[in-house]
Amino acid sequence: MSKSDDMPTLMRAARGELPSDVIFRNALLFNPYALSWDQVDFAVKHGIVVGIGDYKGIREVDLRGRRVIPGMIDAHVHIESSLLSPGEFARLAVSHGTTTVVADPHEIANVCGLAGIEYMVSEREGLPIDIFFMLPSCVPASPFDEGGAVLSASDLGVFRGRSGIPGLAEMMNVPGVLSMDQGVWEKIRICSRIDGHAPLLSGKDLNAYILAGIQSDHECLSLGEATEKLKKGMYIFLREGSTEKNLRDLYPVVTPATSFRCAFATDDRHVDMLVEMGQIDDCVRKAVSYGMEPELALRMATLSPCLRFGFEDRGVIAPGKIADFCILGEGEVFEVAGTFKQGREVIMEPFVRRSCVSHSIRTAPPTADMLKIEGSGDAQVISIIPGQILTEKLVMNLDSGDIPDLERDILKVVVCNRYHDHICGIGLVHGLGLQQGALASSVAHDAHNIVAAGTSDRDIIRAVGRVIDSCGGLVAVSGNKETVLPLECAGLMSLSPYQEVYSGLKALNQHATNMGAIADPFMYLSFLSLSVIPHLRISDRGLVDVDRFARTTLFIPTEK
Repeated sequence: MSKSDDMPTLMRAARGELPSDVIFRNALLFNPYALSWDQVDFAVKHGIVVGIGDYKGIREVDLRGRRVIPGMIDAHVHIESSLLSPGEFARLAVSHGTTTVVADPHEIANVCGLAGIEYMVSEREGLPIDIFFMLPSCVPASPFDEGGAVLSASDLGVFRGRSGIPGLAEMMNVPGVLSMDQGVWEKIRICSRIDGHAPLLSGKDLNAYILAGIQSDHECLSLGEATEKLKKGMYIFLREGSTEKNLRDLYPVVTPATSFRCAFATDDRHVDMLVEMGQIDDCVRKAVSYGMEPELALRMATLSPCLRFGFEDRGVIAPGKIADFCILGEGEVFEVAGTFKQGREVIMEPFVRRSCVSHSIRTAPPTADMLKIEGSGDAQVISIIPGQILTEKLVMNLDSGDIPDLERDILKVVVCNRYHDHICGIGLVHGLGLQQGALASSVAHDAHNIVAAGTSDRDIIRAVGRVIDSCGGLVAVSGNKETVLPLECAGLMSLSPYQEVYSGLKALNQHATNMGAIADPFMYLSFLSLSVIPHLRISDRGLVDVDRFARTTLFIPTEK
């Protein structure tokens, strides 16, 4: 029954003429409208808050002065990046107090097209959290690599108006927006609510990007960038993912005046970070530790995303709102002790294994000849920046016969097309840290081809082969040892319980650490192919200079 159909009953309960289902007494309730903590009772009927004050109910729960906050909301996340199915992601997220997420199924859409979006949307039903899906705007993300699908505006249009789809997801094709590319602008016209993706964009180009109708950004890398975008009218999502850690630099942009226009986003978090640190609760703790006022952080985690996405039914415990809330632990530490969805405490249900779409891996491992690099001189090297999604473009003098150069931490990195046989791009990467063996992954943003890096061609070929044999996954190989985390759902997600995926990723990362790798090596590896983020990337067709939005060569040609 909808809320409107149930309105006569809810109205009578709100006026005290009917008993409510449950009364929560003696709550120290956070109000994100007023940024206040109030000692109150609140009444819930049919999952809806009907009133604040003295009510009678069929059942009463005495909270004894415990702190209560509205359910927390993630403003932008890729569920696929957790390596978990939607159901397992939801089970883990709700344990940390998240009751709503706004997700972009961009990753699976690049692999499986419309079937991938349909799969994710169908998985919403029966979950302990509400998942809203924005329509992926950039499939493919760029013209520099080939994925598994091409989605036009007419393809996406079939989802327009469907329940649970509030708008168009991150518009990454900034050059297409600015040049008024017809296909891009047809997508912009699908929805009135459009998320952005424009790292380092400023000045007149930013003006034009916003003028096109794009309203938010989660890619700010500095306080100055966030301030400019906010003052020009954008919503700012402060991001804290496994390797994209921008919260510390951006938090000063949040003030009592701006907090309504700011929200938290986790974007890309592996399961290990979700288990060990949490989700939006982790963002709140970190923001407060950096110096943000706790009440501003809580407004960002609850009400502010609702204002952005037009969610008028949640974000605050007030009459007419869904009774989604969290009870916090005792003491000063911000820790979720219990999560309630529609007035009922969420109890962890048993794991249920569900089916998924195809993995779409149709290639064979590369041959040794395909991985050869020939040349010498000034070479362009992708350099990883710890804690950032951004890369640097290094120019280093070297000879192809010197690769790998373990002293200077220069390794070969390859991207092999997973949808067609024997198409590989080859580049060099600095900062991965490997001293032996190789890493490979079928998670390679955004086309999700197979990306690998290693200290020898033999190990790279072996690692790519194990990804293929596993129908997708993350792989570490060194010596006689192989560690594999299968990702049988589209080569992106596991269908196992989150506890097993967590244990598998921990074992995999430990193997990589023993090989000399930096922390979270697979997340960094997956972003090396992200050809919409500056400055230098690798695709299945070779190196991409994102600043020029053009392909480039490994060795810089010498002038004659």
